[in-house]
Amino acid sequence: MVKFNEKQRAILKIVQDTIPNSTRPFLEIARKVGVDEKYVIEFLKELKEKGYIRRFGATLRHQEAGFDCNVMVAWKVEEDKIEEVVDHIIKCPHITHCYQRKTYKEWPYNLYTMIHGRCKEECLKVVEDLKKTTGIKECEMLFSDEELKKTSMSYF
Repeated sequence: MVKFNEKQRAILKIVQDTIPNSTRPFLEIARKVGVDEKYVIEFLKELKEKGYIRRFGATLRHQEAGFDCNVMVAWKVEEDKIEEVVDHIIKCPHITHCYQRKTYKEWPYNLYTMIHGRCKEECLKVVEDLKKTTGIKECEMLFSDEELKKTSMSYF
């Protein structure tokens, strides 16, 4: 079992919830805990490097940000084109997720993106633009009916 000191536990308690909405969130956390910003960053980096945490990322509450429509798009991309396509796709500001998965006989799609828009038409336009600029011909669009509760693990 990993033992954390009082400052480390205080940092973890903050980051497992909502980090400050700031250009320097780690500095704000450091001030609350009574350490410097570098300490916070190095501590979290060490946890990641040792495998104690898998990832550290933001959760976009897209509806609160004004994006009422989302679509998961499953793309069929030739294996030798994946990197090229991904390099292009990730530059699109409407996309928050992009990842590759293996295909199946009955489901030939290997690249997935989550696209957010203010309306269905905006999402459809993003998909059409990406098809044109990447040359991808086949995709399936899976529109969200509702937003599910997004929560992080809580340890302290």
